[in-house]
Amino acid sequence: MLFKNIRLLTLITLGIVSLNTISCKKENKTVKQIDITFKKEGELNLYNSSNDSIKKRLDIEIADNEYETQTGLMYRNSMKPNQGMLFIFDDVQERYFYMKNTHIPLDIIYINQDKKIVSFQKNAKPLDETSLPSNVPVKYVLEVNAGKADAWSLSVGDSISFSEIKK
Repeated sequence: MLFKNIRLLTLITLGIVSLNTISCKKENKTVKQIDITFKKEGELNLYNSSNDSIKKRLDIEIADNEYETQTGLMYRNSMKPNQGMLFIFDDVQERYFYMKNTHIPLDIIYINQDKKIVSFQKNAKPLDETSLPSNVPVKYVLEVNAGKADAWSLSVGDSISFSEIKK
């Protein structure tokens, strides 16, 4: 009887060792990184403060929930010149953005609850985690390719309007 128990215990032990060997087997898997592409969710107009003429019309992605506002344009490799991302917040407060995991140099345009531009952070450096504050309370933030704020002659006091595409 003792011999049968030892034999059974040995078989069970070998079975466990075999299962562990199989389950711990090292596999060569490569992780494929997907390219995040632009999805047009709305249109935005930038207006000149002195005569209300349209300075620029953009296709926009909209970030209006916690995940989207935290992620923004992270992990993107490019953005077309006529595209941007509009962040819409529920409240009005000073905002702090940074470029963690963001590969595209950006102009960050801070906009108050009246949809007027109140400040800029121009030419934000990719992958830089330095805080880029609005310096005043804002409700909206628009991110565009670096250099566009100057190319479009945007100024504090200029305004925006936007419309969302129904999903």
